Amino acid sequence: MFYSSTQRRCWTFRSEEELSRSRADANRKFRSKAVASGKQGDPFLLEAHEELAICKYYEKRLLDFCAVFKPAMPRSVVGTACMYFKRFYLNNSVMEYHPRIIMLTCAFLACKVDEFNVSSAQFVGNLRESPLGQEKALEQILEYELLLIQQLNFHLIVHSPYRPFEGILIDLKTRYPLLENPEVLRKTADDFLNRVALTDAYLLFTPSQIALAAILSSASRAGINVESYLSECFMLKDDRTFLAKLLEGMKSMKNLIKKYELPRSEEVAALKQKLEKCHSPELSLNINMKKRKSGEDGEHNSKKLKMDEEEWTDEDLADF
Repeated sequence: MFYSSTQRRCWTFRSEEELSRSRADANRKFRSKAVASGKQGDPFLLEAHEELAICKYYEKRLLDFCAVFKPAMPRSVVGTACMYFKRFYLNNSVMEYHPRIIMLTCAFLACKVDEFNVSSAQFVGNLRESPLGQEKALEQILEYELLLIQQLNFHLIVHSPYRPFEGILIDLKTRYPLLENPEVLRKTADDFLNRVALTDAYLLFTPSQIALAAILSSASRAGINVESYLSECFMLKDDRTFLAKLLEGMKSMKNLIKKYELPRSEEVAALKQKLEKCHSPELSLNINMKKRKSGEDGEHNSKKLKMDEEEWTDEDLADF
């Protein structure tokens, strides 16, 4: 199903450079909007690499939120939420849409799409906030939900590596007797999948490639040689070119993990100050939301403005 999916057709890219160009274009487009609104040269505008650092920080917070979610959130839902977040900020700027609310909207939408049945009250109940704070969070999530769907081009089905991972384990058990207990690979393979989810691998490789890389990485760490499994059970014995290409892809994924770094806490603190300035009422750099507010009736507009001024902050989410 993946090979006929919108994920393969529209959201699988050829190189890291292509992803970097998309993010740079999103940054440039917002800067053009800021110039048009008279904010040219504002010192609080973020560079593309600074936006990426902010996205890394909030993506980690998204994964942390999902990890402690009650009831326990299935891995497929977490993978979908993570993919939504990555896709959204390929074409949008954090200066226009704050990742604090986008990350929760991604998780909320993923629960719906992957049929993880939690009510809206249950969802915001996972924010350790007052009832009023939870209500404000839910209002914003519902407000941004349609925007998120639109920016994803209504491509909501995400194919994650978890199903093919289980399929490969079953295949190892049934067709590769040289490995007595394939389950010994699970723990370190799970660790690989958790770490690779933070990188851009989901945007560059197929789910089955990621799953196979997790198995091979785990086997390598355990000192188990499973190359014969690839050549014999995958029938690649006579196609050395494809096998070499496959192994090169595995190596590329491991390199993505190796070079991935979360931004330092002091760097995050400085960038968050700049980001909050971009979203402050004085600067009004959120162009799209500003237009939406101007079209609302007076009473509702007043209510929305008050809610934005009292918007819950990262400190409100510190303990989720």
